[in-house]
Amino acid sequence: KGSSSTVEAVVSTQSTGDSEVKSAGGIGERGQRIHFQMTDSEMDLQRDMLKSETARLEIPELELSMTSGSLGGRFSTVEGLLEQIKDQLSSVNPFSFGDSSKVDTATKMSSVVQGLEDIIKGKRLVELILDDPAGNSYLQNVYAPDEDPHLKITEYERTAADNDELGLSHMKTENYGEEEGS
Repeated sequence: KGSSSTVEAVVSTQSTGDSEVKSAGGIGERGQRIHFQMTDSEMDLQRDMLKSETARLEIPELELSMTSGSLGGRFSTVEGLLEQIKDQLSSVNPFSFGDSSKVDTATKMSSVVQGLEDIIKGKRLVELILDDPAGNSYLQNVYAPDEDPHLKITEYERTAADNDELGLSHMKTENYGEEEGS
């Protein structure tokens, strides 16, 4: 198994019970990909979830991919996060559902929002993928201390693009404090 890292955070609680999270800790040595296959809506929607601001979220069945930073960092349940995504997609551009949008875009957006609603109402089971190059996201293992058969966490070496996005490529980590050219 890989090394574990402590996630420090500053949390801002909202009336919904969901919290915005700003990372106050470091970046893990490796990136982390969490694959989660929903099998029981009632239990799965109530799992605690920490999506860091650097994490990307995918729901392949809906062809939904949210880039890092699109929701910021969030601590919620799976259901709460899906509600936030649905609300954001519904409100980002109200014209995308109106006459001024292209029919394909409006149809796709409407389909994704309806798919999220079906998941939230327990009518649909999907796979969730959280890909966090900083390695600071979390999804509750409801079977702990046993292994969760529906949850797979993989650590990986970050790409150069991931390191650029995290601001690590040009960070001086050796001989810190010394002048250049000495």
